[in-house]
Amino acid sequence: MGGRYRIAVIPGDGVGREVTEAGLAVARAAAAPDGVVLETTEYPWSCQWYAKHGRMMPDDWRGELEGADAIFLGAVGYPGVPDHISLWGLLLPIRQAFDQYVNLRPIRALQGVRPTLARKDHRHIDIMLVRENTEGEYAGHGGRLAAGTEGEVATQTSVYTRRGVERLVRFGFETARARSGRLASATKSNALQHSSVMWDEVTAQVAGDYPEVEVSSYLIDALAAAFITNPENLDVVAAPNLFGDILADIGAALMGSMGMAPSANLNPTGDAPSLFEPVHGSAPDIAGRGIANPMAAVWSASMMLDHLGEADAARRVMTAVERVARTGPRTADLGGTGTTSEVTGALLEAVADQD
Repeated sequence: MGGRYRIAVIPGDGVGREVTEAGLAVARAAAAPDGVVLETTEYPWSCQWYAKHGRMMPDDWRGELEGADAIFLGAVGYPGVPDHISLWGLLLPIRQAFDQYVNLRPIRALQGVRPTLARKDHRHIDIMLVRENTEGEYAGHGGRLAAGTEGEVATQTSVYTRRGVERLVRFGFETARARSGRLASATKSNALQHSSVMWDEVTAQVAGDYPEVEVSSYLIDALAAAFITNPENLDVVAAPNLFGDILADIGAALMGSMGMAPSANLNPTGDAPSLFEPVHGSAPDIAGRGIANPMAAVWSASMMLDHLGEADAARRVMTAVERVARTGPRTADLGGTGTTSEVTGALLEAVADQD
């Protein structure tokens, strides 16, 4: 009771500031009954900051963030700044520097929200996607030769280390053991005979430590199809970086909107802060109009509270999310007419009603 946590806040671009404000407001309200205080320090790093300074973050960014208990991010990306600049200038360096090697993506259909992928019954969709977050296709290893010429060559090398695969897969097994005891592993080992085959071998090795967990190995194309045709048969999914990124967006469609999709970038050891963010992006086309869906940011705030050890506060947030999903109001992406502030107000009311 009465914990005090330092939260580094990076609202970022577009709707980031709008949903970040909502997420923190609901988190504070849910934490207050336990005497929990969230002390926030806001950083203006964004594409607008890049336009002024020529980089997404200052040189001492790591020193600024490493003392935080958690990082809460809105979104980065804006027209005029190439996406690879914004991503490689902020989010990916944070993930790698702080060894946030687990990207956790809950994919759960909530009552009252119609899924984007129409299904007769989506009530039983409840997948926990465990995505590798620092290696693979996003390791940044590669380059371009003779750029701009007819003979230009570009290479992007996927980097898989045994240590990186094993620790991610083990996290997946631990998660499966705490849930239904079922783990699906995603690779493409028929074509990627080095990286994917190693992933399969490591998974089989780690499985020996978890005899109570049933393991199913999928080729990524077959698993993507299973997400659409039989998602209710899946529980915990462990996937390499790129494959997990793609599956996560299919999962968001199952949930009804990208505006419902939360995420956590975890350093499970606690040696460095973890980062929590909605995954809908900066949505510049609706920025400033007050219609962005705050639910993913609020859900991400619940994941942050849970990671900080404040399980009761996290539960209050999720109870509120489930109630508002069921009863409304809903923003336009969910077929409603509610504004960001109206949905946030309803979430705060739902938290208060739990006292």
